[in-house]
Amino acid sequence: MSELSGKTALVTGSTTGIGRATAFALAARGATVVVTGRNAERGAEVVQKIQADGGSARFVAADLLNADDVARLVREAGDVDVLVNNAGVGSFGPSAGISVEQYDAMLDANVRAVYLLTTALAPTMAERGGGSVINVSSGAAQLGGAYNAVYGATKAAVGSLTRAWAAEYGPAGVRVNAVAPGPVLTSVPAEMLQGYVPITPLRRIARPEDVSEVIAFLAGPAGAFVSGATIPVDGGLTAAEALQPF
Repeated sequence: MSELSGKTALVTGSTTGIGRATAFALAARGATVVVTGRNAERGAEVVQKIQADGGSARFVAADLLNADDVARLVREAGDVDVLVNNAGVGSFGPSAGISVEQYDAMLDANVRAVYLLTTALAPTMAERGGGSVINVSSGAAQLGGAYNAVYGATKAAVGSLTRAWAAEYGPAGVRVNAVAPGPVLTSVPAEMLQGYVPITPLRRIARPEDVSEVIAFLAGPAGAFVSGATIPVDGGLTAAEALQPF
C-alpha cells in the first residue's frame, strides 16, 4: 500500500504497544515515520523492523513530561503530515491516594504534551493545505471508574480538544479525530484483563493492531471526510455501559 507515500507521520510513544503497532501500520502504507519515546534501544528496534520491511523511519528520543523535550521533538521532526498523539501516563487507585507527582505526570503527558504538539504542528499542516491529527483517548473518558478519576479526566480533556481542534483547523483542511480503546494486550499481563472478556460484547481483549488499523484509516484518504470524531475501539464495551475501570 502507498496511500501515505510522501507523507511524514510522527507517532508518540511508538516504541511499545499501540504506538509501535501504529508506526508499523503507517509505514506499511508508505509514510515516513518519526518514531519517538524515551527508550533508544526499543526505538532502534522499531526503526530497524520498518526498514527491513521496506519502509522508512527514524528515531527521535523525547520525554513528553518535559516541555523543552516536546519543543525539541517538534524541531527535529520537521514537517509532519500525520500526528498521532499516543503516548500517555496512567496511575490508578483511590483518588485520595494519587500523589501530586502522579497527578502532574498524567496532566503533563496526557494533556499538555498533546496540546503542545498539536498547536505546534497543526498550524503548519494548515499552511500546507491539509493534514491529520489522531489523538488516543480511552473508554475511561466516558465511563466512571472507581480508581481512575484523574486518568479518565485527562482522556475526557483529549476528547474536548479533539472536537475544538476539528472546528479550528478544519477550514484549512486539517482533520482531527480520536480513538478510544478499551483494554488492550500491551504491557499489562493478559490474565489481569480477562475479567473484561465476559462484559465485552465481542468477548475478547483488543490487540494493539485492532487500534492501529483504525488510526491508519483516520490518517489516510479513506477517512477524508471524518473529523471531530472519537471512535471507540473496545469491542462494544462502552456501548454496553459496563462500569469497570480501564
